[in-house]
Amino acid sequence: MSNIDLPFRATVAEACAWLEQQTGTPWSLARLLENELTPVVWLDYDAAYPDLFGDANGGYAAPIFFKDDIARLAAGSEDILITFTKDAYGLPARLPEPGFRRPLEQLRFQKSDLDRLAAKLKQDAQAPQPKPQAASTAAKESQSGISKDEVMLAFAAIVRMDLARALDEATGIFGDDGARVKASVRKSKRNAVWNPVTLALGLHDVYRAPLGALKRAFKSHDFLHAWQGNWDESLRLLGK
Repeated sequence: MSNIDLPFRATVAEACAWLEQQTGTPWSLARLLENELTPVVWLDYDAAYPDLFGDANGGYAAPIFFKDDIARLAAGSEDILITFTKDAYGLPARLPEPGFRRPLEQLRFQKSDLDRLAAKLKQDAQAPQPKPQAASTAAKESQSGISKDEVMLAFAAIVRMDLARALDEATGIFGDDGARVKASVRKSKRNAVWNPVTLALGLHDVYRAPLGALKRAFKSHDFLHAWQGNWDESLRLLGK
């Protein structure tokens, strides 16, 4: 197949054919949008909307980026509906109800955006693949935890309770349905370990342990350093 030359603004068919040539995989409008490409539609000047066009008396390429407009296209709409875009000066502009409709064949993708996406995909494809042991390490970590002594060292001063007794009783957040790693007590309760991330979140939610003190604990103790990434990610997901 000969190389496909992209025009400055490519149709959906041109963009898909070019990316298929670059990546060796099929492309569709939905996939273009999934990769966060911003389509545009040429709007001819309309004197009824002077604020939208300003000095662009020949018209301009209006971007489509509003999530509802994008979702409609990705779902297989038969035409284009633009309810929110940018004006000719690049400022956000909500269009009058019900928005502007255009035929689907007028949708275009900027050559510069397609070039950047192709370069990114090629770079990602050439990036070193994760080592096989990464998965086994994660699996091993899920069965591990910290000992009672380490729990006491990290968290005892933060909570107003008999933490040692709570760990021994192993109920609620301290038991197998909470932070204690069930597999660790198969042979003996002396081998019990607790997932420090689960335990710390439980101490905060159930026993009102200060989040700031818990954050400092993960930074202060060497045996918690391996759990820092999981702790940070948990806080991010919880919005804390």
